[in-house]
Amino acid sequence: MKIPTLPFTVTDWSNVPVTEHPGEQGMAYWRTLMIGDIRVRQVEYTPGYLADHWCDRGHILLVLEGELESQLKDGRKFTLSAGMSYQVSDFGDAAHRSFTATGAKLFIVD
Repeated sequence: MKIPTLPFTVTDWSNVPVTEHPGEQGMAYWRTLMIGDIRVRQVEYTPGYLADHWCDRGHILLVLEGELESQLKDGRKFTLSAGMSYQVSDFGDAAHRSFTATGAKLFIVD
């Protein structure tokens, strides 16, 4: 990841428009900022959210609130709570999807 030329920028996430993304179960609400090819997001998952796809895209993800289960396509599962993060690349065999029983608020860069 290479951040393109950019002046010092402050983001008030409460002013970034929300887009809705239904999961297989529940809903995801994204606030998205694009910086060149880099997508920076604040994401909220409703309780019971399950992603509707396996994702192969690399991410840096930080759990701000709640609890998130990252399920890998190979069957492994990782539970992250507030203050925990994961990092996964665009390459390899780490296809993943998100689930939360209780709801979660995340900060994601990809």
